[in-house]
Amino acid sequence: MTWRMSDIPDLTGRLALVTGATSGLGYETALELLRHGADVLVGARNPEKAAQAAETLQQKAGKAPTVLELDLADLTSVEKAAGEVLASYDRLDLLINNAGVMAPPYRQTIDGFELQLGTNHLGHFALTGRLLPLLLNGSRVVTVSSFMHKTVRGISEGDLRQPASGYRKWESYSKSKLANVLFMLELDRRARAAGVDLLSVGAHPGYAATHLQVAGPELAGNARQAQLWEVATRLVAQSAAAGAWPSLYAATYPDLRSGSFVGPRFFEYRGTPKVVRPSRTAQDAELAKRLWDWSVESAGVDPALTVPR
Repeated sequence: MTWRMSDIPDLTGRLALVTGATSGLGYETALELLRHGADVLVGARNPEKAAQAAETLQQKAGKAPTVLELDLADLTSVEKAAGEVLASYDRLDLLINNAGVMAPPYRQTIDGFELQLGTNHLGHFALTGRLLPLLLNGSRVVTVSSFMHKTVRGISEGDLRQPASGYRKWESYSKSKLANVLFMLELDRRARAAGVDLLSVGAHPGYAATHLQVAGPELAGNARQAQLWEVATRLVAQSAAAGAWPSLYAATYPDLRSGSFVGPRFFEYRGTPKVVRPSRTAQDAELAKRLWDWSVESAGVDPALTVPR
């Protein structure tokens, strides 16, 4: 049976946090959650863009989101944002770890980590870990990856602090997306082992037209390359709205099993969502455990999965 947007259930009374919701997949995901009745926190690092996105979301959905200042490339910002959520709410039904950067020139996060792994994985690891007290009573964590995770065969602790020498931006991007799947599956394993009621699932959008494709060239000051990416993306990619379908399916489909990974139906490239298989490397439980341990040490956050009393 083909999934449709109309299959999203009524989400009235449910609270969701979507990172990177000012544009692209995150914006489209937040929009549909709002349209279906959810209360939505929009996590974003740029206050002006966040305010603009919140205004247009309200206009389109008829319901205003709440803006949460959050910079995933700054672990202090992550701690502050998580603290605000913990102080303001007694539950969080849905966390969608969506925000990310794609193939920028070499940069480091505020804390000295390679930008892509530091933002796409480590920031979300820290955010999820700090929000766990609100997530252990039937909540769902959706971690958004990419089919690019299949292009690499491993990840090491040194990748988190990759120096500028030898830097390959697409390889680092793919490793960050591999880390997303490894984290999602390890969170599922640990939740089940602890006997806590938490659903950890993943999604990837296939090839969707978002600002990510041109953000890297723009950061590098390469306007020509940014233009070429924009034209190519418009020609062959599906829309950002369609790219958000796997995330929405992962976030709302009632019978989805924990540990599931969702992608587009047509060769995982485009189309309606279905459960797909991550790469063999992404399913390596030993590698996932090592990444978890490296992340605990790097982020200074040790997610405690214990049954709430």
